[in-house]
Amino acid sequence: MLGKTISHYKILEKLGEGGMGVIYKAEDTRLKRPVALKFLLPELTRDSEAKERFINEARAASGLDHPNICTIHEIGETGEGQMFIVMALCEGESLKTKIRRGQLPLEEAIDITTQVAAGLAKAHSKGIVHRDIKPANVMVTSDGEVKLVDFGLATLAGQARLTKMGALSGTAAYMSPEQARGEEIDHRTDIWSLGVVFYEMVTGQLPFRGEYETAVVYSILNDRPRPISSLRGGLSRGLERVIEKALAKSQEKRYQTIADMLADLQSLGGRPAGAMVQREAAEARQRRKSVAVLPFRSLSESKEDEYFSDGTTEDIITQLSKIGELRVISRTSVMRYKQTEKSIPEIGRELDVATILEGSVRRAGERVRIVAQLVDAQEDEHIWAETYDRDMKDIFAIQSDVAEKIAAALKAKLSPQEKERIEKEATINMEAYNYYLKGREYYYRYKNQDNETAITLFKKALELDPDYAIAWAGLGDAYAQRFARYGMAISWLDSAVDVSKKAIGLDGNCAEAHKALGLAYFHKGLTGEALEAFHRAIELNPNYHPAVGNIAVIYLSMGEFDKAILWLKKEIQFAPTLPFGHAVIGWVYRILGDFAKAEESLKSALELQPDYDYALYLLFTLYLVQDRKQEMKEFHDRVATSRPENARFLEYWGMCEGFSGDLPQAKDHYQRSIEVNSSFDTDSFAFAGIGLAHILLKEGKTGEAEQLLDQARKLREKRIEDKDVSEEPRCDLARIHAILGNRKEALAWLDKAIEAGWRDYQMALLDPWLENLRDNEQFREAMARVKTKVDEMRKRVEETEQDQQST
Repeated sequence: MLGKTISHYKILEKLGEGGMGVIYKAEDTRLKRPVALKFLLPELTRDSEAKERFINEARAASGLDHPNICTIHEIGETGEGQMFIVMALCEGESLKTKIRRGQLPLEEAIDITTQVAAGLAKAHSKGIVHRDIKPANVMVTSDGEVKLVDFGLATLAGQARLTKMGALSGTAAYMSPEQARGEEIDHRTDIWSLGVVFYEMVTGQLPFRGEYETAVVYSILNDRPRPISSLRGGLSRGLERVIEKALAKSQEKRYQTIADMLADLQSLGGRPAGAMVQREAAEARQRRKSVAVLPFRSLSESKEDEYFSDGTTEDIITQLSKIGELRVISRTSVMRYKQTEKSIPEIGRELDVATILEGSVRRAGERVRIVAQLVDAQEDEHIWAETYDRDMKDIFAIQSDVAEKIAAALKAKLSPQEKERIEKEATINMEAYNYYLKGREYYYRYKNQDNETAITLFKKALELDPDYAIAWAGLGDAYAQRFARYGMAISWLDSAVDVSKKAIGLDGNCAEAHKALGLAYFHKGLTGEALEAFHRAIELNPNYHPAVGNIAVIYLSMGEFDKAILWLKKEIQFAPTLPFGHAVIGWVYRILGDFAKAEESLKSALELQPDYDYALYLLFTLYLVQDRKQEMKEFHDRVATSRPENARFLEYWGMCEGFSGDLPQAKDHYQRSIEVNSSFDTDSFAFAGIGLAHILLKEGKTGEAEQLLDQARKLREKRIEDKDVSEEPRCDLARIHAILGNRKEALAWLDKAIEAGWRDYQMALLDPWLENLRDNEQFREAMARVKTKVDEMRKRVEETEQDQQST
């Protein structure tokens, strides 16, 4: 081969050969640069499928641009059909050669491992797995820079292993257990192999050895490697843990991403990686500062004391949530694990947290015993544990101490303000505290009568301690829900504002009070005031997911979908098992026209809660705008068999029936919604009244219909007079006037709705309440204008998502 020219590459000298072929130094005669040509053994690519797979993998690998990856320039084929690959010439020596001389200096071993991990992080981010990490595929240049070679060749290496059993035992020594078993592999197989290489550099020995390949495979599957401390002195426990974790035989107990491993390597002194990898490593370190508090078990003899253990769980979550450096899973997400049989690692994976706090509570008279233990969710090992045997009056001090001890264990720094907020006692009256805990328990049941019981209990707490700020906040939440969820008069929102402000006056640092105020403002349509209140709640409690989710919904109502999606994704981080965030993201994607993402998100919501009325309605609207009649029918039949007597669900389903043309069914749903709601003049579910009036007009019942529409019109106009700036009352007024045939007024209100943030032109084009505007040119122009706004917002959302992936 020497002196020959293959394509435009002149062969200069032979560099070496191995089990897959021969490699030469060559000159690229076009670009006048040195390159490396690797000629593959003919038998490796004789099979057409293997050849095509190799070409595809090498082509994907050629797109990797990273300082620690040897660049692939080209794939070629000689006239005789022999495949070759053209790579950048990485001059230096292979790691295999360096290891032959014995143990590497510790700093050098860490540095090389860190650089390999950085290169793998780039590849894994592009969905590329090397699958054959070994010293022979790691080149080290004279200035210490590491280059990973042979990306795209792992499939052929596997084929060579099958055809030349026993000849490649050195390669077999780096195989992961899943590779050895012939199972499906992912990026974690590279993590295992890098762990083997790291072990070998530090100790000068392989962790799994055998005279034959089968013996090596047996060792990989069954043996524990000798501790590195027994083979080399002076090693830190941190270094041992990195290698042990990389070499966990179970994929689930191994490092889950190379960025996680890289973060630990850098803590050992590994060199800083590139910006993207540094970000991933920082994210990995931050993931470790994540915790879910499982419901504490009640060990008290009285079953009634279970509210106390649940309340203790919630209060510890609240205290932890005030620490900005921690990510804390919401109460609602963890309560579903009460009395679960799932293991700690299973729960950790489902909630995407690194640590789990579990414990128990026993109350006897004026004494309380709390046992708490923090567990590594991946390793299922204890990190910290404490038993508190105290007087009941010390309950707040216990909760604060638990929060601070967990922060210390996870190396999360507390600011002086956070420490002060954590240590502040909510009340000195334990009886008031008991009433408050019971009130919260009833509030979270989200049923009308339970909400009324919660109000009674909050009031009892306040009778005992009128300065109990968080109890005033609970009352504010419950008053707001009287209107928003249970269909009572809108004046309850004013009451909610009053008691929430009372709470803030007593304790300006009470996040729950600001959130309650924001909830009332939101339902009053005071968007700016609501945003301000929710943002203040998050400043005080960075993990407070109800405020996060509500901010997302406000931005959605304003037509700022890029901001809405960012906040919704944050909401899902804090409450991964709640359907709300997934459902609303589905709504956003549907309006943006990304129907595939919309369906995926909505189905995710329904997997979490199959009867979630909001997601059921949104999925039906998705099928509706896509004109997927078969899915609409199947979905309708599924939902209709179990119609709950819930006013909001009945209203939603009435709209679905009406929009799809089944007016008799729609009428039944609207009427039931109003009956369940007690009366239409509450203004809670105006859609039901408008929808019913539209059908009554078609039946010739003009007087009854006009009375309903006039009532709805006055209520909506009153909302606007009261400074409601949201799109909802304006959109409803457009519909009311359209049904009555008042085109000019309808179009004027529609313009105001668009200005306020209304963007759902897809449904407007199908909306039977707007049918009198269909043939109007001004209406068509308005819809085209909204579509343009949506298209612009879709580009912004795509750019935002791309930025998140690349930065």
